[in-house]
Amino acid sequence: MPPHYLQRKYIDLIRQVSSKWVNWDPPIPVEVGAYGEVEYETGELRVDGNIYDPEFQQELNKLNLAILMADHPPQEGGVEEDFIISSKGAKRVDLNLGPEVGVAGFATASIKGQWQFERGKRDALLIMYCPRLRYLPRNVILDTLYKVPKLKDKWLVTSIHICPAFSMYLSNKSGEKVSLALAGQVPVAAAAGVTAGAEAGLGWWADTHADLLRKACDKAGNYCYTPLYTMKRRIGWAQRLFRQDEEEPAIGDNLWDDAIPPWDPLNEDGEEDSLEVQTTEDADEF
Repeated sequence: MPPHYLQRKYIDLIRQVSSKWVNWDPPIPVEVGAYGEVEYETGELRVDGNIYDPEFQQELNKLNLAILMADHPPQEGGVEEDFIISSKGAKRVDLNLGPEVGVAGFATASIKGQWQFERGKRDALLIMYCPRLRYLPRNVILDTLYKVPKLKDKWLVTSIHICPAFSMYLSNKSGEKVSLALAGQVPVAAAAGVTAGAEAGLGWWADTHADLLRKACDKAGNYCYTPLYTMKRRIGWAQRLFRQDEEEPAIGDNLWDDAIPPWDPLNEDGEEDSLEVQTTEDADEF
């Protein structure tokens, strides 16, 4: 089994419960306004460009679309509470590790918990510390972007979550328990978006031997990780006509839908489930 199939499985599990996409390499930024295609094998976005690039503005000018992208930059929300997403087979249980856990700051850890995973299945867990949302201005530019041929059949990043610390875990089907804690605190100045001092003392502790655990934190509290993002795709003309009689007609932001994966349903190891696909095809014959 190719290792990137497990990456694809993780992305798919988180998307099913959140309608958002995981960036498998959070230190590598995903930018608001990026567009491209999703890799079938890995689930990663292959970026072709960004709607804020000068070249894209030239495209808008050629189409006589009266919009200057520099006048509509991405917006950013405030610091949110810690964000924990888990697929349905991951259950949070009471954390009972005893006094032998010799981790500095464990008692006052900003995030700490234990999760029980279902035996025989893979499940996913994503934790973001004090995330912030960065997003395209709502109901301002998406109706204009719908008219750009370059974006036809492309995936457009409409929002991202950025944070100073994250943890990602994919279970191994053994029915394991995983304990995680983020010991220490990011200074208030850093949480507010101001450059922090170098010694914040933030660090992850984990009680697991699993290979598919990824975690990182910036001790200064800088928002340098992008674990999660949202992508949209243009709706087709048939779908647009169908929506004209609905309560939310196909105008503005409603011209775009949440992007769906380019693969069929996956089995527990991230491979396309041929049995399920075959069953669906058989049903179509009747």
